[in-house]
Amino acid sequence: MLPGGGEGEGEHGRFRRIGDRQRFDGGFFQVTTATLVGPDGFTFEREVIRHPGAVAVVPLESDGRSVLMIRQYRAAVDRALLELPAGKRDVAEEDPALCAGRELVEEIGREAGSMVEIARFYNSPGFSDEETIVYLAEELREVPREAHGIEEEHLTIERVSLAEIEDLMAGGDLCDAKSLIGLYAARSLLRARHRASAPT
Repeated sequence: MLPGGGEGEGEHGRFRRIGDRQRFDGGFFQVTTATLVGPDGFTFEREVIRHPGAVAVVPLESDGRSVLMIRQYRAAVDRALLELPAGKRDVAEEDPALCAGRELVEEIGREAGSMVEIARFYNSPGFSDEETIVYLAEELREVPREAHGIEEEHLTIERVSLAEIEDLMAGGDLCDAKSLIGLYAARSLLRARHRASAPT
């Protein structure tokens, strides 16, 4: 089942969640205490952060080899990080692709003619149910930016070559998990397209 379903594969499917007690409401996330029953019938508790989920976008330039990224201050780590445009899914029942499109406009001032899902993953399943969906955005066109919040107002936009991923990682400049996953997924898809279109 999807996040919160309380079931999994094989032996793990014998774990059951029987309760959820909210401890803190942070607006877009909540801290809860989940009560669970293990395969042996033992009852235990775990602290869990409930999160609506997020989207991230790989905005591919027309050359097919470079993407647009942002450098944005993150208070939790007290530094500016090189990241893909991204944001939380804070509109109930909204199509995640629409959320991704909105983040493109807000953060880098682009609209996409094509938006394709290329990955989805749990950010930190040891304590949070947050799931991120990553999209490849193509056929970009420039539109006015609609920055929301002080961090977005002061971010910078950078063009990054997909060939630079390893060097940026080795130098410590690229250390954001969603961006690493998104960039590798995009590069893998583009290479597969190239192989498929190559003459045999």
